[in-house]
Amino acid sequence: MNYLNYFLFGIYPYIVLAIFVFGSIFRFVYMPLDWKSSSSELLEKNQLRVANNLFHIGILALFLGHLGGLLTPHFIFGLFGLTDKTHQIIEIYAGSVSGIICIVGVFLLIIRRFFNDYIYYTSTTMDFVVLLWILLTVAAGLMSVPYSYLLDKDGQWLVNFANYAQSIVLFKANASSYLNGMPFIYKLHIFMGLTLFLLLPFSRLVHIFSGFSIVFSYPKRAMQIVRRYSTY
Repeated sequence: MNYLNYFLFGIYPYIVLAIFVFGSIFRFVYMPLDWKSSSSELLEKNQLRVANNLFHIGILALFLGHLGGLLTPHFIFGLFGLTDKTHQIIEIYAGSVSGIICIVGVFLLIIRRFFNDYIYYTSTTMDFVVLLWILLTVAAGLMSVPYSYLLDKDGQWLVNFANYAQSIVLFKANASSYLNGMPFIYKLHIFMGLTLFLLLPFSRLVHIFSGFSIVFSYPKRAMQIVRRYSTY
């Protein structure tokens, strides 16, 4: 079990990172016309407007919350007078609200994609896989909330998760040791969250990087030569 724990949470994150980075670069360079969200708004937009807004608000709040909460050095929270327990309570309530908003949004998107014939037949397998994976990942995160609230009395688990995330980012050895003894639901949530980044380069989710990619694509566009032919 220790070997499996070490692989899933000590080695697998770097496999994900490599595929995420090089897969995204490959798709951007060699498949530039496929770098888009493939919007289905023209096929149906009433359901999309509500579901899409809820999904994006929820998922962005979750992403930024995880990013800030886990990668911010521990001493910085102390500078603002936040104890580990207070930090944990903030994360629980903010994460729960964001998670519920996200899960309602993604559920509506799933219903729309599965039960609208126009959307269903223009969707790819990856569209369904990603939506279902996000739903299950967020659900696993929400299922972990009671454990944090009832069992983690002093916020130490949250500190361990932050130490784990920071150790992975800094390429420190034995990062997975911070997860030893943690309930299964937390590990499931982490594994599913990592795997979402593994799927990202192969799905329509790459469009979230469109704002950054324009910096790299502009010089290439500037070098293009446009020729116009007259019919006269």
